[in-house]
Amino acid sequence: MSTEPRTVTLTTLDHGNVTIPEPSWCRGHDDHHPRTYRTDLTHNTPDVPLTARGRSIGDAGISQAPCAERSTRDVQAHVVLSFESVGGFDPAGLYDFAAELDTHADRLRDLADELTRLRGEGQ
Repeated sequence: MSTEPRTVTLTTLDHGNVTIPEPSWCRGHDDHHPRTYRTDLTHNTPDVPLTARGRSIGDAGISQAPCAERSTRDVQAHVVLSFESVGGFDPAGLYDFAAELDTHADRLRDLADELTRLRGEGQ
């Protein structure tokens, strides 16, 4: 197994091909678009889907923009929530919905633990 740091070369609109370190947790860049600016290059983990009543209510993950000009160079979490209505609850359904939200809260705590670990490693 190689101990060499991983790198990835991505084409950008403003700097041509840019080679940057790629952390081991990055899901890869198969969806990279060459009309991206260098400051917008981002490493991401796979998204953690958040669902309720069988419908997507958002997702969460860890990301880093290594060429950004501000604090987003740090490894950080992102959460995207959908504001589509999830309604029509009877009492049992509302309890079930609360339990689903508890499950997602646990998953977000796990993501926070992973973020703490990654920041400790300096990635």
